Amino acid sequence: MIDAESIVRIDACHNINGEVVVSGTVLILGVGAAAGVGAAVARKFAGAGYHVMIAGRTLEKLNATAADISAAGGSSESIVADVTSQEDQQRVFEFVRARNESLSAVIYNAGSNLPIKFSDLSPEQFEDFWRIGCFGAFLTSRLALPLLCEQGKGSLFFTGASASLRGRPNFAHFAVAKAGLRNLAQALAREYGPQGVHVAHVIIDGVVNGDIVRGRFADYLESLGDDGALDPDAIADAFWALHVQPASAWTHELDLRPYKESW
Repeated sequence: MIDAESIVRIDACHNINGEVVVSGTVLILGVGAAAGVGAAVARKFAGAGYHVMIAGRTLEKLNATAADISAAGGSSESIVADVTSQEDQQRVFEFVRARNESLSAVIYNAGSNLPIKFSDLSPEQFEDFWRIGCFGAFLTSRLALPLLCEQGKGSLFFTGASASLRGRPNFAHFAVAKAGLRNLAQALAREYGPQGVHVAHVIIDGVVNGDIVRGRFADYLESLGDDGALDPDAIADAFWALHVQPASAWTHELDLRPYKESW
């Protein structure tokens, strides 16, 4: 649960030697398995010195990531929240605002992917994928941007997918959600970049070597060979690189894929 006393004011800057100096809070929504992207990003930012607030649906998974961060000497807190619920998201952000906190970065990593034939796709399934993949990001943005704009700086990042660029058979529901997310990020980057907020969309193009793929598609993962799947820690490195970019050279969209992945 949230411990108000452990959250500190933040700022991220470069010292006179060009080194990144950090302190304070980063919020990551959509943290699941310890071997997933959200957990890797949390470990990366916590390892750099931030206090990390991690939000997701399963307390057990959140606490596993929090334990990893603590074991490495970092600081974090777990918040159970449904990103598609306006009330849940308001609860998190209202707490931050009530404590007069600043946020250095807000990262929306929630997503779900499952092949479903279009003829078998129900309206309820279509909406569920859209709510997680796109609507939740809208809710996060509405709550995060006022805080970031008050500061005049900060990062707002979204985890996307190559489905946002091209639809594939059996993934219409996923493609629609991710295309909406990408366009949301583009619109926000153009609107809020001039106000000092770095908005970026990270396209994940390929299989992520995480718990879900290891558990369900182990044979396929093995067939990809060395470096044939995206390493969550390497993805986290890319998020960090975006976060510390000088404002004179911001990247809006980053496309990550294994060197073996076909275009």
